[in-house]
Amino acid sequence: MASFDSLGLIPQLLKAVQKKGYKTPTPIQAKAIPAILSGRDVIGGAQTGTGKTAAFALPLIERLNANPGNNPRALILAPTRELVVQIHREIELLARYTNIRAMTVYGGVSAKPQVRSLRRLPDIVVACPGRLLDLAGSGDAPLDGIDFLVLDEADHMLDMGFLPDIRKIL
Repeated sequence: MASFDSLGLIPQLLKAVQKKGYKTPTPIQAKAIPAILSGRDVIGGAQTGTGKTAAFALPLIERLNANPGNNPRALILAPTRELVVQIHREIELLARYTNIRAMTVYGGVSAKPQVRSLRRLPDIVVACPGRLLDLAGSGDAPLDGIDFLVLDEADHMLDMGFLPDIRKIL
């Protein structure tokens, strides 16, 4: 089994991984992290609790950290507010020793704080498709600088009827 050290992650991420208590990468992490770091597209599936979020978040944070920008450069779409919040929380923990900033976009709450956060130009936007489309349509969610796209729980998003929204976002 590989170690996190052997996956090619920067010291700031290795420190965050250690702080989270991760000892060795799970199979999905060991396969996905090097592939994403090398710039390959990845489709992955694994059981709940196997570290899928870290499998895409760690290399995403590293790639964003290596090439600083001044606009949202990564978009993570998820089907529910709860999952968006969970992904964001994990990213915040993993990115804590970097300058990478993330924010959430989801419905059921006022859009004003989300618009203010988007104006601060975070590196990563974790969003539900519906609210993101609303904000993009009003010009409040700049998507033209997105270099990385993650569809988390893509099968559930399709089951829930989000395909038209995802197509519009793309």
